[in-house]
Parts: sequence; C-alpha cells; structure tokens
Amino acid sequence: MSSVKPVIVRARQTTRLALALGAVLALAGCGAQIDRHGHVFVDVDLNQIQTGMTKDQVTSVLGSPDTTSTIGGDAFYYISSTEKTVAFFKPKEIDRQVVAVYFDSGQKVQQVANYGLKDGIVVNYYKGETPARGKDLTLLEQIFGNISHRKMFQDLNKQGSGIPGPGGGI
Repeated sequence: MSSVKPVIVRARQTTRLALALGAVLALAGCGAQIDRHGHVFVDVDLNQIQTGMTKDQVTSVLGSPDTTSTIGGDAFYYISSTEKTVAFFKPKEIDRQVVAVYFDSGQKVQQVANYGLKDGIVVNYYKGETPARGKDLTLLEQIFGNISHRKMFQDLNKQGSGIPGPGGGI
C-alpha cells in the first residue's frame, strides 16, 4: 500500500509540471512583435543636414524622400513608424518620426523639423456607404421580380417584338 502513494504523488507532480510548462508556452506565444516601417534614421546623418544645402546634397545624405510637397514651398519628408502587435490584436503605433526638410525659393535648405507621434493629428475617415438611388428590394422581391421580368421578355419575344431577353432574341 505504501508503494502506491509515491506513484500517485509523482503523477500529480508530472501533471502540474506539464500544466505549468503549457501555461509558460501559451504566454510566450502572446509576446509582443515590434515592426518598423519606413525610413531608418541615423543621428549622424540627420546632424549633417545644415541650412544652405542643396536638394541633391540632402538626397545624398538621407536618400530619396518618402514624400514631397510643393504647397507653400518645397519640402522633403522622411517618415518612420514603429508598431507593436500583441497576439491577434490590432497593431498599435507606439512611435512615429517625421523629418521635414524645408527648402526656400533658391532650392536650398531653409529649415529642418523633427515631428513625433505627439505632433500628429488623428483624422477620422467617414466609412459609411454612399446611398444609392432607387428602392431597396427584399430577397423575395428580387426573386419574384426576376421571374416576372423573364416572363415579360418571353411574352414579348413570342409576339415578335425583337427585344432580346433571357427567353430568346433576335
């Protein structure tokens, strides 16, 4: 009888160990994934951009801009974004950096600005649908409407109207 107790205790310990290991593996699968998108900024490169530089000089240091602007003066924009994704949840932006290089009318660097996530403005887009003119038909109206249209075309073709339809035509 005393030899049975150690076997039961050992089975319980093994079960507990397996459950603990399973819980650790499940939590490890929920670890966050960090994704970086866009331009990779190096402080040494950013420090090289000085007022008076030409567009070609800026491009040779920072590379091609992610986007440009000509409204209110020329500007190059270099954009970087970092997102954190946990398991199956929607990614959340945790960092954003936008370096804007503004040029004067002589195509020389006038100013360099650095914008972050706190400088951004959230824009809510309207995601509704444009209402269509006409009547919304139920499923039964659509089914019986198609049957009545088919019957109408068949009757017209029998009369020789020359209107092509589902039942035949010219």
